[in-house]
Amino acid sequence: MLFRVVLAVAVLVIFVYGLVDVIRTDGRLTRGISKPAWIVVMIVLPVLGAILWLLIGRPRDSAPVRQPRSHPTAPDDDPDFLRNLERRRRNQAEAARLKKLQDDLEAKAKADGGPAGTGQDNDGTRGKGGIGHEEAGDASTGDADTHDTGDVK
Repeated sequence: MLFRVVLAVAVLVIFVYGLVDVIRTDGRLTRGISKPAWIVVMIVLPVLGAILWLLIGRPRDSAPVRQPRSHPTAPDDDPDFLRNLERRRRNQAEAARLKKLQDDLEAKAKADGGPAGTGQDNDGTRGKGGIGHEEAGDASTGDADTHDTGDVK
């Protein structure tokens, strides 16, 4: 009686191990016949199919191939998300810096009495009191303007 129970458990273990091994093995690595055919053989001939799989069909010199799991990763584990997050943070900081510079420039233009954003006085000349940069400094050298707009003559 005990022998029959042990034999039945052994047959079940061999069948389940062989079937799981066939299912987890990459179809390109199976030998003999195709992967679906091995699954049919395993179901039709449980013990013999498992033994044949282990001797003939299983890839040599390799453990069962683990298939990569395609589960969603947490955002803090995803390098692409972190890269995009850092890029977005830098873009927002740059946009805030540019907005502040624009606001400062408009405030300065209003204080000078000129139209905002043009950098020119009411009389059409640049700078204060009708004196342009050419008269205030050496314009023939191509030096950058002294204010922080980055304009080059």
